[in-house]
Amino acid sequence: MKTILITGGAGFIGSHVIRRFVKKYPDYKIVNLDNLTYAGNLANLRDVEKAPNYEFVRADITAGELMKALFKKYRFDGVIHLAAESHVDRSISSPMEFIYANIVGTVNLLNAARTVWEDFSEKRFYHISTDEVYGSLGATGFFYENTSYDPRSPYSASKASSDHLVRAYFHTYGLPTVISNCSNNYGPFQFPEKLIPLAIHNIKNNKLIPVYGKGENIRDWLYVEDHAVAIDQIYHEGKIGDTYNIGGHNEWKNIDLIHLLCEIMDRKLKRSAGTSKNLITYVKDRAGHDLRYAIDSGKIQKELGWKPSLQFAEGLEKTVEWYLANEEWMKNVTSGDYQKYYEHQYTKR
Repeated sequence: MKTILITGGAGFIGSHVIRRFVKKYPDYKIVNLDNLTYAGNLANLRDVEKAPNYEFVRADITAGELMKALFKKYRFDGVIHLAAESHVDRSISSPMEFIYANIVGTVNLLNAARTVWEDFSEKRFYHISTDEVYGSLGATGFFYENTSYDPRSPYSASKASSDHLVRAYFHTYGLPTVISNCSNNYGPFQFPEKLIPLAIHNIKNNKLIPVYGKGENIRDWLYVEDHAVAIDQIYHEGKIGDTYNIGGHNEWKNIDLIHLLCEIMDRKLKRSAGTSKNLITYVKDRAGHDLRYAIDSGKIQKELGWKPSLQFAEGLEKTVEWYLANEEWMKNVTSGDYQKYYEHQYTKR
């Protein structure tokens, strides 16, 4: 039985990866390591928490000696590293949290793997990153695996640093690493500091929908379960030392996305057409807000045969239906300190 460490498994993307691996690979032991910060939620994994091949460990990846101890205890055969601070707004207000989690935490895992793994054969350290490391695009063009890095926020800079360190450990120590950089994810279990679940929550509760600037920033959107499939394929089939871009080929202006979401919500909530659009409010633009991201995922499609399965309208419908059907989950994660945070953060200016 192989033992796979998945970090950040109680988070949004991580919980989908955990679920896929636990169910698809009963001959793997899946260890979910998560520190359960505000966005980590074990309720995301209720359907697999009692599976015989699943174990949860609460730990902080910034604790270097603890990471080595866990590697020695479990003798991991592989690592899928998703644990990270990921919200750009928070990185602007609290950059050091991102430095520790995304840079120091990644180095601790790399060091644990390098020192505890006596033989690198049949081992793999897979680091999941973001398209934001590439910077900002103009009206045309795409990010490729060889696009130069140009991070613009503390978040993307911390992820760029962790990417460079992973590659350095491959070249310097021969650690068997692979990296992927993905576009914006959406779908069930996403914490509602991000655009889509925040808008769904606010529309349902007749609260203002905050849109930065004029809403003209463009993002490429990827359904989270499609991302989990790509992660599965890269972990098992990706070439050691390589990088794979994962994107949805699905670009939307923020304001156009919100308009589509409003139409879906009006229909689902049986409101008059146009009702939800009245909640849109434009707020002061984010500092250093990148204009456009667009991923070329031709490499993973050609080499590994992966491609996104859902069109955006279909994926958005499924996402809305999930949030409306899981009111208790949303209520739990939007209570307390977080509620105060985002109401302050998105006050109309």
